[in-house]
Amino acid sequence: MANVYEAAARFYDALSGERAVYRAGRRSGVALLELRPGDTVLDLGCGTGLNLALLVDAVGPLGAVVGLDRSPQMLEMARRRVEANGWTSVRLVEADATTFDPSEVANRLPEATEGLIDAVFSSYAMSVFDDWHPAWDRMRVLLRPGGRACIVDMQLPVGRARVFSPLIRLAAVVGGSDLAARPWTVLERDGVQVRSESVRGGHIRVVAATIP
Repeated sequence: MANVYEAAARFYDALSGERAVYRAGRRSGVALLELRPGDTVLDLGCGTGLNLALLVDAVGPLGAVVGLDRSPQMLEMARRRVEANGWTSVRLVEADATTFDPSEVANRLPEATEGLIDAVFSSYAMSVFDDWHPAWDRMRVLLRPGGRACIVDMQLPVGRARVFSPLIRLAAVVGGSDLAARPWTVLERDGVQVRSESVRGGHIRVVAATIP
């Protein structure tokens, strides 16, 4: 499935339904993450960098944002976004979210962090992985005790919005997303001070928690 994203990297933002559907989940997720100025945050599966503006604004000029993705083509689009906006606080790392060595990311962090980050964020990425559990294990290694985590991902809509289920199933097949993955459940299981929201008829699930 990585080949699909690599081939579509140049057109991903335009074809992904970002403005009409998925931007709302990103905004909700960053709000629930409760970032503070000066924080360091990891964006796991950052793709073309659609979360970066929200994260950079949240952590301010003294904070840092680390975007990690396995696709060099997607990261190239993210890099162009970073350069166009002059975001000196953003670092991009090419690595597989399910197999990367946390120490390699820790070495890219500002010295003051002592190799740990304040928050981890992942949107619409973990449901694409064959198994998202190793990605969460690596995110947690990097997260300082008492740090915040947020996962934004997809499921089939509920209620009246179920009328859109066939279209969503088709989009999931094309994009390689498993609508039954439910990666946010790990935060409900492992976290405290859990906050959650459902967006776009329940199609988008947003869960954030403090991780002891």
